[in-house]
Amino acid sequence: MKKSFVKNLIKGVRIGFDKHSPEILIGLGIASAITSTVLAVKATPKALNLIEDAKFDKAKIWNKEHPDSDKCAVSEKLTKSEIVKTAWKCYIPAAISGVASVAFLLGSNSVHAKRNAAIATAYKLSETALTDYKKEVIETIGEEKAKLIQDKVAQKHVDEHPVSNNQVIIAGSGKQLCYDGISGRYFESDIQTIRAAVNTINETMVYEMYASLGDFYNEIGLPPTTLSDELGWNLDDGQLEISYGSAIAEDGRPCITLDYHVAPRYDFAKLG
Repeated sequence: MKKSFVKNLIKGVRIGFDKHSPEILIGLGIASAITSTVLAVKATPKALNLIEDAKFDKAKIWNKEHPDSDKCAVSEKLTKSEIVKTAWKCYIPAAISGVASVAFLLGSNSVHAKRNAAIATAYKLSETALTDYKKEVIETIGEEKAKLIQDKVAQKHVDEHPVSNNQVIIAGSGKQLCYDGISGRYFESDIQTIRAAVNTINETMVYEMYASLGDFYNEIGLPPTTLSDELGWNLDDGQLEISYGSAIAEDGRPCITLDYHVAPRYDFAKLG
């Protein structure tokens, strides 16, 4: 019973550490940095005393080497190398703590990088699976029925985010109510404006190999969001393509919904 309890306790601690390792490593890094500063401050008086003693010892040596001199040296200045040679041992604990601080912070960054890479890989696999699924649905039931399903999904999204609870952004000269599923925003525009924006983004990707979601929002007149510049499309995944669904808003207005064939991703600018 006791062995089982201890085993489960160790397992729980290990899982907890793995889950929160970046936060723990950052905390240890900060604590080590503070400790390093405290140790350095405490070591300074001792180092100064050693330097003063070294000055007196150097003066004694000088007096022995110059017995006939009229000058009797009480204290001699030390060179930089002599100061370092005299005082460096005092700062060993502070240096060790400083190195540990850097190691902890680098470890935290490494864990974050690995997790982000894993998330990006999982997202890419999910995105590929969804794209393949959409293609199979169209091939199996036909484009017309697939469009009906898409419209039902679009209607559900509009119902879950009623226009009465959201600000409608005037994005251009068009007056057609539109809904962007990624940012969850309503705006007034028209299909021609959106299609022109898609063409512009695709031209950008041809020359620059990628484009951000923020670039697309800028083209259709929507203000950027906190994440729009962090998300985007890579030409390797194909050009930007949007399907236009139809739904009825809560206030009775017809609404165009935007369905992105390839969802924007975080690592869109990383090629290869």
